[in-house]
This record gives sequence, structure tokens and C-alpha cells, in this order.
Amino acid sequence: MTLPSPVTVTLVTGPSAGVREQAVFAQLQLSNLHHDSAKSGVILEGLAPGNSPLDTLPAHVLRARIAPGCLCCTGNLVLRVTLNRMLRQRPEHLFIVVARSEHLDQLRSWLQAEPYDQLLRLTPDLKASS
Repeated sequence: MTLPSPVTVTLVTGPSAGVREQAVFAQLQLSNLHHDSAKSGVILEGLAPGNSPLDTLPAHVLRARIAPGCLCCTGNLVLRVTLNRMLRQRPEHLFIVVARSEHLDQLRSWLQAEPYDQLLRLTPDLKASS
């Protein structure tokens, strides 16, 4: 049995939720995923910043918001469940927006370990700035 093509994953960091979400929005517009029928997804850690540009995205952009917490420690199970649900919908590109980047290396290692090593292709991180 042939595995599906790996999903491109970009970890997004930045000083605030608004800045991070604006950076993802800009990337979606640049890559034409905002107007295209290609599926993309965003997993957001933390509370919404109020008026998020991601609220205006079309339905083919999958979105999930998870409670804030270290995604490689206390939030690991929640992230794993959310990621698995999103992967079942086979997005071409997935952004994982993290609220804090202290354990980014551990999160990256976790995403590169089994079973995700066959399912994901990590890109360089997107470091959003204001």
C-alpha cells in the first residue's frame, strides 16, 4: 500500500496571536491557497485575538483552535488528536501556530518521529514579527 504524499507543515511563532495569525493569512494569500480549491489547514494554539483575519478564510481552509499550553508537554495529547483529525482531511499544507516557542525543538522532533515522519514534511519555521 502506498502512503499519501506527505503534508507540508510549517510551525509559526511570533510575539502575539494577532501577529502570528496575520502571518499565516499572508502566507495563504501568497501561495494562492486562500483563493484556490486546494485544502490547507491551520492549528492555532491559544485564544483568538479578537478580529482574526483567519475568520475570513473560505471553507476549504481547515481550522482548529486548541487551548494554550506547551504542545510538546501538557498539550501533546490534544495536539495529537487535533493533528490526526486534520490529517484525515488530507490538507496539502498545514500551519501549526504555537503561542510559546520555548520547546519548539522538542515539538519539531515529535513531529519528525513515528508515525508522523511518514506523513509530514516540515518546512523552516515562520517567525512572524509585528
